[in-house]
Amino acid sequence: MAEAAPRTESVGTVVVAGAANLAIAVAKLIAGLLSGSAAMLSEAVHSVADTTTEVLLYAALRRGARPADPRHPFGYGKESYVWALLAALFTFVAGAGFAVTHGVTTILVHEHSGDYLASYVVLAVSFGIESVSLARAVRQVRRESRRWRTTPRRFLRTTADTTVKAVFLEDSAALVGLLLAAVGVALSQLTGDELYDGIASILIGLLLLVVATTLAYSNVSLLVGRAVPGRLRREIEDELTDLPTVRRIDTLLTMQLGPDDVLVAAKVDFADEATGADIEAAADEAERRLTGRHPGIRYVFLDPTRSRPGSGGDARFTQDPGGSPPTT
Repeated sequence: MAEAAPRTESVGTVVVAGAANLAIAVAKLIAGLLSGSAAMLSEAVHSVADTTTEVLLYAALRRGARPADPRHPFGYGKESYVWALLAALFTFVAGAGFAVTHGVTTILVHEHSGDYLASYVVLAVSFGIESVSLARAVRQVRRESRRWRTTPRRFLRTTADTTVKAVFLEDSAALVGLLLAAVGVALSQLTGDELYDGIASILIGLLLLVVATTLAYSNVSLLVGRAVPGRLRREIEDELTDLPTVRRIDTLLTMQLGPDDVLVAAKVDFADEATGADIEAAADEAERRLTGRHPGIRYVFLDPTRSRPGSGGDARFTQDPGGSPPTT
């Protein structure tokens, strides 16, 4: 039940963003057709791409939340990253590709725009709607960062919930894109030169390219099997070494199985005098402590191992996983 609230909140954030983007896409398309502005049409495609992205993110949340079954004993958490990756690729191809190519075409052809008033009205209304959607995403990011006792910036960098990360980045990019479109349309109107409108369209495309690349990289990393952030890993290590019968942790491995599922596996050197019953009790206590303190930890596996020659008795050795995410 501890995971239900954040998961439900992520669904709500995605739904709100999707509804906002759909309404804005229609308005931008009408304004773009009336004005002939390349930046407005690019913004319309931008919103269409964002709307499609929200649909894919919704699928990611629903399909990734399915319970484990005999064929998928660790659940379907990683499937959410597949759908989120598809969303990032769609933004890359449809959003960024159209905006850049249409901007280049506008610069080369220099077609004159029509009615500018419609563009300004839609841009202003769109800015207000996108701000509401972004505000919801920001509230969730702040709430989740407090839950994990970290800063919002670090939470966004290391979170395994790529849906809220995607909504935050896309809504932020949408506001910047609206400002770029407004500047491009205004300069084209003042100078009578469509060069600025085309440049604005290209900049919107490059902005989408940065967002899509960032999200794609994050989802690929999680699909491959990313470790938990450094601070959480150290807390797990401390919980294990605090067990009475544990002398040393030889190897500690962690992996994000999904936005809310973490696997912990460790090779543990127990005290020589520990009996089989003691080891079983320690394993149960380790699982109880870790899952109680960190609800996202779903699986805990401890492998008793022999003492290493020359380990120095009670000296502790922990394997450095290498390439782990920045500490939070």
